[in-house]
Amino acid sequence: MDSRTNQYGQKINETLPSEFKLERSRIMYIEDKSGGLEGDARIGRVYFSKTGKTLYYHGRMFRSLKGNGYKSNYQDIENGDEFWISGPRKDKNDRLYGGNQGVIVDDDVKDEYLEL
Repeated sequence: MDSRTNQYGQKINETLPSEFKLERSRIMYIEDKSGGLEGDARIGRVYFSKTGKTLYYHGRMFRSLKGNGYKSNYQDIENGDEFWISGPRKDKNDRLYGGNQGVIVDDDVKDEYLEL
């Protein structure tokens, strides 16, 4: 198992789960909050670890901030960037201050997202 440390000296397990199971995944809204209140945002399929404590999206791993974030609820394990990750809203106004301008929907979930 290959591991290294992040900027906080915590070990990073680079080995992702051997298989991502669809039943342990969900379409979610992911917004990068590391640059301020509004950042790059996407709608995509997020996979959960067996325990549900780690989220995986496009090769990144996220851990909960357990209520300690400012306008964010998850942190990238590798670099410490903060994110807001939540279920998408039915009215498609996922951004903190409303609207969906600039939100990119991943191609593999586009049809499923439009059905919500």
